[in-house]
Amino acid sequence: MNLFTTLQQLVPQQQLSKVAGRLAASRHPYVKRTFIRSFAKAYNVSLDEYERQSLNAYESFNDFFTRELKEDARPIDATGHGIVSPADGIISQLGQIDDHKLLQAKGRYYDVGQLLADSEDGSYFADGSFATVYLAPSNYHRVHMPFSGTLTKTRYVPGTLFSVNNTTAANVPDLFARNERLVCLFDTAYGKAAVVMVGAMIVAGIETVATGKITRTEDIQEADHDMKLEKGDELGRFYLGSTAIVVLPKGAEAAWQDSMQANSVVQMGQLLGVTNPK
Repeated sequence: MNLFTTLQQLVPQQQLSKVAGRLAASRHPYVKRTFIRSFAKAYNVSLDEYERQSLNAYESFNDFFTRELKEDARPIDATGHGIVSPADGIISQLGQIDDHKLLQAKGRYYDVGQLLADSEDGSYFADGSFATVYLAPSNYHRVHMPFSGTLTKTRYVPGTLFSVNNTTAANVPDLFARNERLVCLFDTAYGKAAVVMVGAMIVAGIETVATGKITRTEDIQEADHDMKLEKGDELGRFYLGSTAIVVLPKGAEAAWQDSMQANSVVQMGQLLGVTNPK
């Protein structure tokens, strides 16, 4: 384990995220202006693609961080039975689930049942397929539907808050199955599918259109839903950056695009691959 990941174990992750959350939510003119302008400068954020194009138009850093795109900024690929990227970011890994194992980084695997915090769900997705998209700090931070389906259940899973960049993924075992996350389960044309929103260091919150902002607890929270969402519809958002993982069953027989590999840059709505419906 390298120094960067060792330091993450030493800092008080939850307390740091709580403090960051309070500051990010502040509407105090000096606080919000300082955070927004410093962040925009540090990460060279351009507002050309966004609905509000002035840094002064945002009510808080959270409002700025979850800023909305212009209506036509991200066309949704219309390929039949296509799976599109749920977010702007970088492909961390994608491919097939080997029995119950997903590739986290070169030489590192983790269990799908552990990721979903349910062994029965894990067995269902054995030998399926997955795509992991990492959202860098400068990216658009809303998560959208990679397929059409009916949201049937959300499962909040408490956990650690390690960073989720490539360095940490290469050094922390079971990273995505250890960090705080929200599992969203859907009924689709090819059976059950999932989108997992994984929290990270200084992530101040996860929100979905069905749950609102999740309240952190020490226990797993489950809720049933019956919400139809179309491909490209907004599913949720992160308050500070993280990762979204698309999980598909074996029966979907997902064929990922040859151009989609680890470290490929993607935009929300871009075609990742094509499935076979039931």
